[in-house]
Amino acid sequence: MIPLSWYLIVATALFAIGLYGALSRRNAIAILMGIELMLNAVNINLVAFWRYLTPHRITGQAFAIFVFAVAAAEAAVGLALIISVYRNRDTVDVEKINLLKW
Repeated sequence: MIPLSWYLIVATALFAIGLYGALSRRNAIAILMGIELMLNAVNINLVAFWRYLTPHRITGQAFAIFVFAVAAAEAAVGLALIISVYRNRDTVDVEKINLLKW
């Protein structure tokens, strides 16, 4: 059986890669990909803790399914916004998008 710490190490590494990708990129699509990596790291933690703490209940899996639904909605809305901005501004560079400035 794989120890819980290995799952936590993988999830931490995946979250760190996603955080770096979200904070260091200027491309809006790359930022969304970083956010998706962070949400997947959260799912790994939820399922790992569920498996090692309360395997007789389905709470960990239920929370993971909820996070999947939120990630899918985030991806759909985020990509729709990026496509809309790209059509209006011809760029997906977040530093060049100033739609909310006066």
